[in-house]
Amino acid sequence: MSDQQLKQALRQGELCLGSWITLAHPAIAEIMAKAGFSWLAVDLEHSVVTIREAEELIRVIGLCGVVPLVRLSANDPVQIKRVMDAGAHGVIVPMVNSAAQAEQAVASVYYPPRGRRGVGLARAQGYGGDFEGYREWLQQKAVVIVQVEHIQAVENLPEILAVEGVDGFFVGPYDLSSSLGIPGQWAHPKMTEAMARIREIGGASGKAPGIHVIEPDPEAARQKMAEGYRFIAYSLDIRLLDHACRQGLETIGNLKE
Repeated sequence: MSDQQLKQALRQGELCLGSWITLAHPAIAEIMAKAGFSWLAVDLEHSVVTIREAEELIRVIGLCGVVPLVRLSANDPVQIKRVMDAGAHGVIVPMVNSAAQAEQAVASVYYPPRGRRGVGLARAQGYGGDFEGYREWLQQKAVVIVQVEHIQAVENLPEILAVEGVDGFFVGPYDLSSSLGIPGQWAHPKMTEAMARIREIGGASGKAPGIHVIEPDPEAARQKMAEGYRFIAYSLDIRLLDHACRQGLETIGNLKE
């Protein structure tokens, strides 16, 4: 899926299935990109991936024809500028709890007059050879996803999703449950109520609803699709690797018996 197709698919409510990268080796990004995902997100929030390593992962993902996104460590204009200059096609912004924070994220992605991003020449701009082409691309195809992972975000969700330039949202269930004082208790009434509220508001917003299916469980992914989620992260590199190893060894052990 190209960057233009991702932006359009998000707007049209089509399924956009991607995954998460936390290991910095470019071969991992290449393997996952060639597996058929629509997008891949380099995770800077919960990994030790450096900005230099992120650039290499972004390059590999993009050259494989998959949309490279970056999940930021924070809603930081400087970090947004750096990953976008490195060639990211969009950002996933953690802990967006208000419309003002969403507006800051959007402004950090776009150049003036739409935003406040500083202008530099790097990989995204063809190392200085295609600034005008990049500026036009940015206006039409960049993607901004906000993470809903605190009860404050749920309370302010209509205003957050009304911000122009926000293409979709991504539920962070672990942090959301923690903000409710019930970490990891998915069936707790507070959690089910919050998730129902998110689905209700998100469905009426016209913005792409997203969630992370952490374990590599196709049935769990299908369940989230049935609930209306369309921007779905299917597991992540370390869980896919761990699951495949354990499942294989378990099967082999059963065969030996």
